[in-house]
Amino acid sequence: MDPVEKKPFFHYHPGARILSVATAGCNMHCRNCQNWQISQANPEETDAYALPPSRLVELAASKAIPLVAYTYTEPIAYYEYTFETAALARRRGLGNAIVSAGYANDGPIRALFKVVDAATIDVKAFDDGFYREVCDGGLRPVLNTLVAAREEGAWLEVSNLVIPGMNDDPALIRKLIRWMKRNLGEDTPLHFLRFVPHYRLRNLPPTPVSTLETAWKTALDEGMKYVYLGNVPGHPSESTRCPHCGRIVIKRAGYRVQEVHVDANGKCAFCGGKIAGVFQK
Repeated sequence: MDPVEKKPFFHYHPGARILSVATAGCNMHCRNCQNWQISQANPEETDAYALPPSRLVELAASKAIPLVAYTYTEPIAYYEYTFETAALARRRGLGNAIVSAGYANDGPIRALFKVVDAATIDVKAFDDGFYREVCDGGLRPVLNTLVAAREEGAWLEVSNLVIPGMNDDPALIRKLIRWMKRNLGEDTPLHFLRFVPHYRLRNLPPTPVSTLETAWKTALDEGMKYVYLGNVPGHPSESTRCPHCGRIVIKRAGYRVQEVHVDANGKCAFCGGKIAGVFQK
């Protein structure tokens, strides 16, 4: 059981609990992977449970957990399990969310978004060369997934892990921001995440906070309304501000939600302005 903010989702049922499930495996091989012990492992190398879709849905329902996340590794690698579980969970009134790198073909991902309610898609870099060299993947399918999520009606948030000397070029980050605003809209939450040394990139230092703050300010200056920094505890960007009146409408400390001033219709409690997202009744 996780807080939904850990995924990260900041505009999808803030403060709710979410039941997280994963299997071994991934369809990319990122040198910076933070869950490499399971994402880059074979199934027989990991501890696992026999948990068919029906039992997982019953588990969530019996614990009164309203949401299920397919996360930690890559839901596309266990596509059939994700799809079948999400379909069953939806029929039981549970919400479904994926945390994914989005490296998929158009047909399967659109089918998945018909049973999945929300997605956080991690854009590794706005550079196809980075994807090929660092991740054994490609940028274009990821951009297609982002557009598909929007067109199929799933709630979408985007994350970008900023790695020193590899994808932290301000011009590259600005390209991502401008593409998002043009293709996904200025209301799409964007999370810049701090890199810490992992897996095959242990030789690099953590991302300077100043680099993340430059990206944060750039996104706000370009007109994005909801921009956050991750892995920087206590930073002012953790909280959500109303883009109309500037008041804090969701106050956070790390993954903990301390205050919510947004009603179920997504209206700011102070000025009545619209806050983008999916909020609890």
